[in-house]
Amino acid sequence: MKNWRDLQALKLGAYTDEERAEYDEMAEVAKARMELAQIVYDARQAAGITQAELSRRAGTRQGVISAIETGTQAPGGVMLMKIAEALGGQLQIDLNPA
Repeated sequence: MKNWRDLQALKLGAYTDEERAEYDEMAEVAKARMELAQIVYDARQAAGITQAELSRRAGTRQGVISAIETGTQAPGGVMLMKIAEALGGQLQIDLNPA
């Protein structure tokens, strides 16, 4: 029986260059979403508040916070700013050259 990595490599090896580029781009987006999800979750936990309380403070619905924390929704800059402020912080974005 093959393991997950073997099956993934087999499938990815069958992709055309265009399909592989699309896959890689989608994987990067998913990774970024999950990193943001973890940041929001960790900050909320550190503040000791519930999703419902964070949503109230940020002026949104609890379902939005849940979707952000699970990575199913990527928050925009304004929402990240509201979340940061609701947690007593401020949003800082640092863009580094590649």
